[in-house]
Amino acid sequence: MIGNWTLDKHQSSEAAEKHRQRGFRLHDATIPARPLEPALYLVATPIGNLADITLRALETIAGADVLACEDTRVTRVLLDRYGIVNRPVAYHEHNAAEAGPRLIAALGDGRSVALVSDAGTPLVSDPGYRLAQHAIEAGHRVVPIPGPSAPLAALVGSGLPSDAFLFAGFLPVKDKARRERLAEFSAAPATLLFFESPHRIAATIAAAAEIFGEERKAVVCRELTKAFEEFRRGTLGELKAFYGDAANVKGEIVLVIGPPEAKPAPQAADVDALLQALARDMPMGKAATEAARRTGLPRKELYDRLLHLKGRDEG
Repeated sequence: MIGNWTLDKHQSSEAAEKHRQRGFRLHDATIPARPLEPALYLVATPIGNLADITLRALETIAGADVLACEDTRVTRVLLDRYGIVNRPVAYHEHNAAEAGPRLIAALGDGRSVALVSDAGTPLVSDPGYRLAQHAIEAGHRVVPIPGPSAPLAALVGSGLPSDAFLFAGFLPVKDKARRERLAEFSAAPATLLFFESPHRIAATIAAAAEIFGEERKAVVCRELTKAFEEFRRGTLGELKAFYGDAANVKGEIVLVIGPPEAKPAPQAADVDALLQALARDMPMGKAATEAARRTGLPRKELYDRLLHLKGRDEG
Protein backbone atom coordinates (compact mmCIF):
# COMPACT_ATOMS: atom_id res chain seq x y z
CA MET A 1 0.00 0.00 0.00
CA ILE A 2 1.23 3.51 -0.89
CA GLY A 3 -0.62 6.32 0.82
CA ASN A 4 -4.29 5.46 0.22
CA TRP A 5 -3.92 3.10 -2.73
CA THR A 6 -3.14 -0.55 -3.30
CA LEU A 7 -2.54 -2.71 -6.35
CA ASP A 8 -4.61 -5.87 -5.92
CA LYS A 9 -3.19 -8.49 -8.28
CA HIS A 10 -6.17 -10.73 -7.50
CA GLN A 11 -8.66 -8.31 -9.03
CA SER A 12 -11.47 -10.35 -10.58
CA SER A 13 -11.82 -10.60 -14.35
CA GLU A 14 -15.29 -9.03 -14.09
CA ALA A 15 -13.93 -5.99 -12.27
CA ALA A 16 -11.06 -5.73 -14.71
CA GLU A 17 -13.47 -5.75 -17.65
CA LYS A 18 -15.58 -2.98 -16.08
CA HIS A 19 -12.38 -1.05 -15.51
CA ARG A 20 -11.44 -1.35 -19.17
CA GLN A 21 -14.88 -0.24 -20.33
CA ARG A 22 -14.53 3.22 -18.86
CA GLY A 23 -14.41 6.11 -21.26
CA PHE A 24 -14.28 9.87 -21.49
CA ARG A 25 -16.73 12.66 -22.25
CA LEU A 26 -16.28 14.81 -25.34
CA HIS A 27 -18.88 17.34 -26.54
CA ASP A 28 -21.60 15.75 -24.38
CA ALA A 29 -20.89 12.30 -25.80
CA THR A 30 -19.28 9.47 -23.84
CA ILE A 31 -16.58 7.65 -25.79
CA PRO A 32 -15.51 4.24 -24.50
CA ALA A 33 -11.81 3.65 -23.93
CA ARG A 34 -10.27 0.74 -25.78
CA PRO A 35 -8.43 -1.94 -23.75
CA LEU A 36 -4.71 -1.25 -23.44
CA GLU A 37 -1.93 -3.77 -23.81
CA PRO A 38 0.33 -4.12 -20.75
CA ALA A 39 2.93 -1.35 -20.97
CA LEU A 40 4.10 1.87 -19.35
CA TYR A 41 2.37 4.72 -21.20
CA LEU A 42 3.97 8.17 -20.91
CA VAL A 43 1.09 10.56 -21.53
CA ALA A 44 1.56 14.26 -22.33
CA THR A 45 -1.04 16.51 -20.73
CA PRO A 46 -1.93 20.21 -21.28
CA ILE A 47 0.50 22.86 -20.06
CA GLY A 48 -2.34 25.30 -19.46
CA ASN A 49 -5.29 25.05 -21.82
CA LEU A 50 -7.17 21.81 -21.09
CA ALA A 51 -8.45 21.72 -24.67
CA ASP A 52 -4.93 20.81 -25.82
CA ILE A 53 -5.31 17.19 -24.67
CA THR A 54 -5.22 14.63 -27.50
CA LEU A 55 -7.88 11.98 -28.10
CA ARG A 56 -5.26 9.25 -27.73
CA ALA A 57 -4.19 10.70 -24.38
CA LEU A 58 -7.81 10.69 -23.15
CA GLU A 59 -8.25 7.09 -24.27
CA THR A 60 -5.06 6.05 -22.51
CA ILE A 61 -5.80 7.88 -19.26
CA ALA A 62 -9.33 6.47 -19.15
CA GLY A 63 -8.37 2.92 -20.07
CA ALA A 64 -5.20 2.39 -18.02
CA ASP A 65 -5.36 -0.12 -15.19
CA VAL A 66 -3.20 2.22 -13.10
CA LEU A 67 -2.96 5.99 -13.56
CA ALA A 68 0.11 7.50 -11.88
CA CYS A 69 0.65 11.26 -11.56
CA GLU A 70 2.71 13.89 -9.74
CA ASP A 71 -0.18 15.49 -7.85
CA THR A 72 -3.58 13.79 -7.71
CA ARG A 73 -5.31 17.14 -7.13
CA VAL A 74 -3.90 18.59 -10.35
CA THR A 75 -4.71 15.50 -12.39
CA ARG A 76 -8.23 15.38 -10.90
CA VAL A 77 -9.01 18.70 -12.62
CA LEU A 78 -8.25 17.12 -16.00
CA LEU A 79 -10.19 13.95 -15.19
CA ASP A 80 -13.26 15.92 -14.09
CA ARG A 81 -13.12 18.08 -17.21
CA TYR A 82 -13.46 15.01 -19.42
CA GLY A 83 -15.61 12.82 -17.17
CA ILE A 84 -12.92 10.20 -16.58
CA VAL A 85 -13.54 8.02 -13.52
CA ASN A 86 -10.06 6.49 -13.24
CA ARG A 87 -8.57 7.04 -9.78
CA PRO A 88 -5.06 8.55 -9.92
CA VAL A 89 -2.26 7.45 -7.59
CA ALA A 90 0.74 9.55 -6.64
CA TYR A 91 4.21 9.04 -8.12
CA HIS A 92 6.71 11.85 -7.59
CA GLU A 93 10.29 12.48 -6.49
CA HIS A 94 9.44 12.19 -2.79
CA ASN A 95 7.80 8.75 -2.98
CA ALA A 96 9.48 7.30 -6.09
CA ALA A 97 11.56 4.81 -4.09
CA GLU A 98 8.38 3.27 -2.67
CA ALA A 99 5.83 3.87 -5.44
CA GLY A 100 8.12 2.95 -8.34
CA PRO A 101 8.49 -0.75 -7.46
CA ARG A 102 4.70 -1.00 -7.02
CA LEU A 103 4.14 0.33 -10.51
CA ILE A 104 6.77 -2.02 -11.97
CA ALA A 105 5.06 -4.88 -10.14
CA ALA A 106 1.76 -3.88 -11.74
CA LEU A 107 3.42 -4.12 -15.15
CA GLY A 108 4.74 -7.53 -14.16
CA ASP A 109 1.18 -8.61 -13.35
CA GLY A 110 0.17 -7.77 -16.92
CA ARG A 111 -1.42 -4.40 -16.22
CA SER A 112 -1.26 -1.17 -18.15
CA VAL A 113 0.25 1.81 -16.31
CA ALA A 114 -0.20 5.40 -17.54
CA LEU A 115 2.13 8.10 -16.18
CA VAL A 116 1.28 11.79 -16.46
CA SER A 117 3.05 14.87 -15.12
CA ASP A 118 1.25 17.92 -13.76
CA ALA A 119 1.69 19.59 -17.15
CA GLY A 120 3.42 18.74 -20.40
CA THR A 121 5.39 15.67 -21.37
CA PRO A 122 6.49 13.20 -18.67
CA LEU A 123 10.24 12.65 -18.19
CA VAL A 124 11.08 16.22 -19.33
CA SER A 125 12.60 17.82 -16.21
CA ASP A 126 10.77 15.45 -13.85
CA PRO A 127 11.69 12.19 -12.08
CA GLY A 128 9.60 9.98 -14.36
CA TYR A 129 12.66 8.91 -16.33
CA ARG A 130 13.65 6.62 -13.44
CA LEU A 131 10.38 4.73 -13.76
CA ALA A 132 10.89 4.38 -17.52
CA GLN A 133 14.43 3.09 -16.93
CA HIS A 134 13.24 0.49 -14.45
CA ALA A 135 10.43 -0.59 -16.78
CA ILE A 136 12.87 -1.05 -19.68
CA GLU A 137 15.33 -2.95 -17.48
CA ALA A 138 12.49 -5.27 -16.42
CA GLY A 139 11.64 -5.97 -20.06
CA HIS A 140 8.38 -4.00 -20.25
CA ARG A 141 7.23 -1.87 -23.18
CA VAL A 142 7.40 1.90 -22.82
CA VAL A 143 4.95 3.74 -25.07
CA PRO A 144 5.09 7.55 -25.53
CA ILE A 145 1.75 9.30 -26.05
CA PRO A 146 2.92 12.63 -27.51
CA GLY A 147 1.26 15.97 -26.95
CA PRO A 148 1.84 19.34 -25.28
CA SER A 149 5.41 20.38 -24.43
CA ALA A 150 6.41 23.76 -23.00
CA PRO A 151 9.90 23.82 -24.60
CA LEU A 152 8.53 23.06 -28.07
CA ALA A 153 5.67 25.55 -27.71
CA ALA A 154 8.19 28.22 -26.67
CA LEU A 155 10.55 27.33 -29.51
CA VAL A 156 7.99 27.56 -32.31
CA GLY A 157 6.37 30.67 -30.82
CA SER A 158 9.65 32.51 -30.27
CA GLY A 159 10.41 33.09 -33.94
CA LEU A 160 14.05 32.10 -33.35
CA PRO A 161 15.79 29.44 -35.49
CA SER A 162 14.36 25.98 -34.87
CA ASP A 163 16.53 23.85 -37.16
CA ALA A 164 18.85 23.10 -34.23
CA PHE A 165 17.92 23.59 -30.57
CA LEU A 166 19.14 22.53 -27.14
CA PHE A 167 16.84 22.19 -24.12
CA ALA A 168 18.82 22.55 -20.89
CA GLY A 169 16.06 22.46 -18.24
CA PHE A 170 16.47 24.57 -15.11
CA LEU A 171 19.66 26.53 -14.51
CA PRO A 172 21.41 26.38 -11.10
CA VAL A 173 20.00 28.67 -8.44
CA LYS A 174 23.33 30.13 -7.26
CA ASP A 175 24.82 32.89 -9.39
CA LYS A 176 28.32 31.42 -9.85
CA ALA A 177 27.01 27.99 -10.86
CA ARG A 178 24.43 29.61 -13.13
CA ARG A 179 27.11 31.62 -14.96
CA GLU A 180 29.34 28.57 -15.34
CA ARG A 181 26.45 26.60 -16.80
CA LEU A 182 25.59 29.37 -19.25
CA ALA A 183 29.24 29.63 -20.31
CA GLU A 184 29.14 25.95 -21.33
CA PHE A 185 26.53 26.83 -23.96
CA SER A 186 27.93 30.16 -25.15
CA ALA A 187 29.28 28.84 -28.45
CA ALA A 188 26.64 26.14 -29.09
CA PRO A 189 25.37 26.55 -32.68
CA ALA A 190 21.75 26.11 -31.60
CA THR A 191 18.81 27.93 -30.08
CA LEU A 192 18.87 27.42 -26.30
CA LEU A 193 15.84 26.78 -24.09
CA PHE A 194 15.76 27.05 -20.30
CA PHE A 195 13.02 26.76 -17.69
CA GLU A 196 13.15 29.65 -15.21
CA SER A 197 11.16 30.91 -12.25
CA PRO A 198 9.68 34.44 -12.25
CA HIS A 199 11.74 35.62 -9.28
CA ARG A 200 15.04 34.58 -10.94
CA ILE A 201 14.40 35.62 -14.54
CA ALA A 202 15.97 39.07 -14.15
CA ALA A 203 19.22 37.65 -12.71
CA THR A 204 19.38 34.93 -15.36
CA ILE A 205 18.92 37.39 -18.22
CA ALA A 206 21.58 39.70 -16.75
CA ALA A 207 24.04 36.81 -16.54
CA ALA A 208 23.18 35.65 -20.08
CA ALA A 209 23.68 39.18 -21.43
CA GLU A 210 27.14 39.31 -19.87
CA ILE A 211 28.19 35.87 -21.14
CA PHE A 212 26.52 35.76 -24.57
CA GLY A 213 26.65 39.49 -25.32
CA GLU A 214 23.84 42.03 -25.11
CA GLU A 215 23.09 41.84 -28.85
CA ARG A 216 22.13 38.16 -28.74
CA LYS A 217 18.44 37.69 -29.57
CA ALA A 218 16.17 36.15 -26.96
CA VAL A 219 12.51 35.66 -26.02
CA VAL A 220 10.86 35.30 -22.63
CA CYS A 221 7.86 32.99 -23.08
CA ARG A 222 5.47 33.28 -20.15
CA GLU A 223 2.23 31.47 -19.25
CA LEU A 224 2.17 29.45 -22.48
CA THR A 225 -1.32 28.46 -23.71
CA LYS A 226 -2.94 30.27 -20.76
CA ALA A 227 -5.08 33.39 -20.66
CA PHE A 228 -2.12 35.75 -20.13
CA GLU A 229 0.29 34.10 -22.58
CA GLU A 230 3.15 36.44 -23.47
CA PHE A 231 6.15 36.39 -25.81
CA ARG A 232 8.50 39.26 -24.97
CA ARG A 233 11.11 39.49 -27.72
CA GLY A 234 14.30 41.52 -27.99
CA THR A 235 18.03 41.39 -27.47
CA LEU A 236 19.39 40.20 -24.16
CA GLY A 237 20.35 43.81 -23.47
CA GLU A 238 16.80 45.02 -24.06
CA LEU A 239 15.31 42.23 -21.96
CA LYS A 240 17.84 42.93 -19.22
CA ALA A 241 16.67 46.55 -19.06
CA PHE A 242 12.99 45.54 -19.04
CA TYR A 243 13.17 42.82 -16.40
CA GLY A 244 15.62 44.78 -14.28
CA ASP A 245 12.80 47.29 -13.76
CA ALA A 246 9.94 44.78 -13.63
CA ALA A 247 8.68 44.73 -10.07
CA ASN A 248 6.41 41.69 -10.17
CA VAL A 249 6.86 38.96 -12.79
CA LYS A 250 4.40 36.07 -12.54
CA GLY A 251 3.81 32.74 -14.18
CA GLU A 252 5.82 29.87 -15.60
CA ILE A 253 8.63 30.89 -17.95
CA VAL A 254 10.68 29.40 -20.76
CA LEU A 255 13.69 31.52 -21.75
CA VAL A 256 14.72 31.07 -25.40
CA ILE A 257 18.10 32.40 -26.54
CA GLY A 258 19.02 32.46 -30.21
CA PRO A 259 22.22 30.92 -31.59
CA PRO A 260 25.36 33.02 -32.06
CA GLU A 261 25.47 34.84 -35.36
CA ALA A 262 27.92 33.43 -37.86
CA LYS A 263 30.99 35.62 -38.14
CA PRO A 264 32.72 36.20 -41.48
CA ALA A 265 35.96 34.25 -41.90
CA PRO A 266 38.90 36.44 -40.88
CA GLN A 267 41.32 37.50 -43.59
CA ALA A 268 44.66 35.66 -43.65
CA ALA A 269 46.63 38.87 -43.19
CA ASP A 270 44.55 39.78 -40.14
CA VAL A 271 45.11 36.33 -38.61
CA ASP A 272 48.86 36.61 -39.17
CA ALA A 273 48.95 40.05 -37.55
CA LEU A 274 46.97 38.79 -34.55
CA LEU A 275 49.23 35.77 -34.06
CA GLN A 276 52.38 37.86 -34.24
CA ALA A 277 51.00 40.42 -31.79
CA LEU A 278 49.97 37.74 -29.30
CA ALA A 279 53.27 35.86 -29.64
CA ARG A 280 55.19 38.96 -28.52
CA ASP A 281 53.55 38.80 -25.09
CA MET A 282 52.98 35.06 -24.46
CA PRO A 283 54.30 31.61 -25.35
CA MET A 284 53.34 30.22 -28.75
CA GLY A 285 50.89 27.68 -27.34
CA LYS A 286 48.98 30.29 -25.39
CA ALA A 287 49.07 32.66 -28.34
CA ALA A 288 47.48 30.00 -30.55
CA THR A 289 44.83 29.27 -27.90
CA GLU A 290 43.93 32.94 -27.54
CA ALA A 291 43.81 33.40 -31.32
CA ALA A 292 41.49 30.38 -31.59
CA ARG A 293 39.16 31.93 -29.02
CA ARG A 294 39.05 35.24 -30.88
CA THR A 295 38.76 33.92 -34.43
CA GLY A 296 36.97 30.61 -34.05
CA LEU A 297 39.66 28.89 -36.11
CA PRO A 298 41.18 25.55 -34.99
CA ARG A 299 44.00 25.94 -32.48
CA LYS A 300 46.29 23.43 -34.24
CA GLU A 301 45.90 25.26 -37.53
CA LEU A 302 46.81 28.52 -35.82
CA TYR A 303 49.77 26.99 -34.00
CA ASP A 304 51.16 25.58 -37.25
CA ARG A 305 50.61 28.97 -38.88
CA LEU A 306 52.52 30.68 -36.07
CA LEU A 307 55.40 28.22 -36.45
CA HIS A 308 55.55 29.05 -40.15
CA LEU A 309 55.53 32.79 -39.44
CA LYS A 310 58.27 32.45 -36.83
CA GLY A 311 60.44 30.35 -39.20
CA ARG A 312 59.94 32.87 -41.99
CA ASP A 313 60.91 35.78 -39.78
CA GLU A 314 64.01 33.99 -38.47
CA GLY A 315 64.97 32.94 -42.00
